Amino acid sequence: MLSVIIPSYKDLLLIKTIDSLLKNSELGDQLEIIAVLDGYWPTFELRQDPRVRYVHLGKNRGIRGAINAGVEVSRGEFIMKNGEHQTCGKGYDRILTETCESNWIVTPRRYFLDSVKWEVTDTPFVDYYKLKIENVSNEISKFVGVEWSRPERADVMIDETMAMQGSCWVMPRKWWDEAIEELQVEGHGQHFQDFHEIVFKTWKAGGKLMVNKNTWFAHEHVNFSATPKVELPENSNKPDECHAYALSVWGDYYLNEIKPKWQI
Repeated sequence: MLSVIIPSYKDLLLIKTIDSLLKNSELGDQLEIIAVLDGYWPTFELRQDPRVRYVHLGKNRGIRGAINAGVEVSRGEFIMKNGEHQTCGKGYDRILTETCESNWIVTPRRYFLDSVKWEVTDTPFVDYYKLKIENVSNEISKFVGVEWSRPERADVMIDETMAMQGSCWVMPRKWWDEAIEELQVEGHGQHFQDFHEIVFKTWKAGGKLMVNKNTWFAHEHVNFSATPKVELPENSNKPDECHAYALSVWGDYYLNEIKPKWQI
């Protein structure tokens, strides 16, 4: 069974996303979708389907807390994080789980979604991301994933990669329990760089981040937003402080072990 966890905060595209996951599934009743309503009651009608469960959090916990809550109640052998404004390719659930090894995080090929027409745009897909420390200003730096052209690897359909966009990934639930345990809110904050923490913890435990090009996801492109952008709750942590904390925890490990391994 695959448990798809969707952290949700007031996005009207949640139902379209759920419908897309149901339509493109090939696992039948071995799929469960867990939509985590992060401290709000929706103003729209929820999709009623035996494969869909809703978890309502009494107060806003942010993306990290919502993912933790979804994992806690999940029943699948595999867990998947999915954004609340994206679609996936046919058979995404079967393809991503049938080749996922015990210590892998797997992300699909990435496309970009026109969420008004609910169509994939003609923007070229992205397979690889490179992990870097980027200087935002003279005083602020943070981990970022940047698009990485690797034409010599084009025919390798399941390949190791260094970073991911973060809106779609799959891993065995057992690996989450052993290597991730939970996403840390203290220091990291509620909303920032959850996927970086997952990747670093996976590498530390001897696992790999992989891209599976045999299927894809399409995340809402910023130029095609169909719904008004929702501001983060007032109790959200300041991003600069959260990025600085992540660097203090993982910066030396990245510079001394990860960067030399990838020879960048």
